[in-house]
Amino acid sequence: MSINARIARLSIVFIALCTLAFVGFLAIDSKENVEITHALNPALTSAERGEFLLGLAGCVSCHTEPTRKEAQLAGGRELKTPFGVFFAPNISSDIEHGIGAWSSEDFIRALRHGRSPKGEHYFPAFPYVAYTRMTDGDMLAIQTAIMARPPQNQPSKPHALNFPFNQRWGVKFWKLLHFREGAYTEDSNQSDTWNRGAYIAEAVAHCGECHTERYPTGGLVRSRWMAGVKNGLQGETAPNLTQDPKTGLGGWSDEDISFLLTSGLKINGDVVGSKMYEVVENGTSKLQKDDLEALLKYLKNLPPIHNPEAPAAQGF
Repeated sequence: MSINARIARLSIVFIALCTLAFVGFLAIDSKENVEITHALNPALTSAERGEFLLGLAGCVSCHTEPTRKEAQLAGGRELKTPFGVFFAPNISSDIEHGIGAWSSEDFIRALRHGRSPKGEHYFPAFPYVAYTRMTDGDMLAIQTAIMARPPQNQPSKPHALNFPFNQRWGVKFWKLLHFREGAYTEDSNQSDTWNRGAYIAEAVAHCGECHTERYPTGGLVRSRWMAGVKNGLQGETAPNLTQDPKTGLGGWSDEDISFLLTSGLKINGDVVGSKMYEVVENGTSKLQKDDLEALLKYLKNLPPIHNPEAPAAQGF
């Protein structure tokens, strides 16, 4: 046998082995088992607490069409991205079109692992990259609040994504690159207040999803954490939240930041942009004093990163 023939045969064997490995990787893709760690205090999973978390987590604003605000959580709001257009699904308590038939395990699996009750991978436009860090108690509180709301009998719109980004099996590979599942673990080098602020910002409110640059693949550039994005969500600027004195919040006082988060007004008197105003209206304006102070503590300790393309003075 000639050398060329041997090389060709080895190449065929190599390709066959790679194909088998690829198929095996996709085949071994069963949905995760969920073991719920229930909060000891029922108040932590109450509908009242869930309503607050529902707003802070952005569920109401993302899953409600701006022109149909009476149909909250019915879905339909579009999100334009380089990969195509996503449409937020119906997450109301409707059994047929929403999540009314979901178990607690189904709900936690979605937020913790980015999986549907059938085990399908959710596209990361659903920010489970952040939600995975929430506690079981907070997840269940949100589900309790959703189930206490009226159902919305409206089918979800199918996404309009470009090939190959419309292939859900590809999300498994995306997760290998950009997704680390698991609840938030406290940093022992930081105070309890800072850790509470980090949990609010990084898990529930998922601030980094909008205020951090992304790779072309859609994953967050962690080295640019909270440094702002010039052309962010729907083309709006998401400003630099780090402590950079020139382009971030380094020159802002606690009172300046608190005023914006509670009123929706910048220090120059202008109203924040539409997306940020929803964050304020539904979430940060309802923070308890301790939680607001914790969030301020976290923001005031973000390492400075210079980003003149998304200055805090002009953003929001």
